[in-house]
Formats: sequence, C-alpha cells, structure tokens
Amino acid sequence: MDISSKPRVERIATASGLIALSKKSLDVVKDGGSPKGDVREACSIAAIQAVKETSRTLPHCHPIPIEGCSVIWDLGRNGLRCTVKVRANWSTGVEMEALSGVSAGLLCAWDMLKPIEKDEFGQYPEVRIEDIRVLEKKKSDP
Repeated sequence: MDISSKPRVERIATASGLIALSKKSLDVVKDGGSPKGDVREACSIAAIQAVKETSRTLPHCHPIPIEGCSVIWDLGRNGLRCTVKVRANWSTGVEMEALSGVSAGLLCAWDMLKPIEKDEFGQYPEVRIEDIRVLEKKKSDP
C-alpha cells in the first residue's frame, strides 16, 4: 500500500494477550526465575525486538521508526497477561507492531516454561495463548 500521501502524525496502539499456565509455572514467574532465567525480563526483550522487526515478518507492513515501546506483565490466577504499547510519529499505524510484540512475548514465555509445563507425554495440556487483541489505537490530528 502506498502511504506516501499520508501525513506523519503521532500514532499509538496498545495490544494485549494471555498465556494460560499451570500454578507451578505461575509460581516460577512470580519468584522471578525459571530453568531459562527471569521470564518477564526475557519476554519483554522478545516483545520489544518483535515490535521493531514487524515489517520483516509481515510482508505488507512498512518499516516504522518506533519512538516508544512499553511492555507490562500482569500475573493472574490462571495466566500471565502481556500488554504492549507502541508509539511512533509516522504515516501508518502501529497496531501490527503492538500485536507482534504481544505474540512474541507470549511465545517466549511458553518457550521458557516448557520444562515445567510438559506432561509425561511431552504435551502441554494447560498452556494456551488466547485473547490477543488491539485494546486501543489512536492518532493525532495532522
């Protein structure tokens, strides 16, 4: 899509998603460690990297100069929620970047917690990623 005629304005998008986990994994996340390290710390890095690299993985997304990215983790009774907020002054929105960040952050959590979540058959009966969605999308007036 040609965005050359669109004005560069402030654009903000916030996305969120949840990974359902066992109580044992939630306790490990809460305590700040897993067999592979601190889950929230590593997964925040994965989320930020995904935000910055969105145009490399989604062919119709334009490279966007990201000016701000925050990653928030909320530990609930049944899972770990990731919320990513992205900001840029550009000609196109940043919702795909926020969604990419959430997805990568949650996938990183799954990867880090695999040793805890696998059952005796090597399956993941309690783990699922769900409710990935855009919470808010805003742009300023040109």
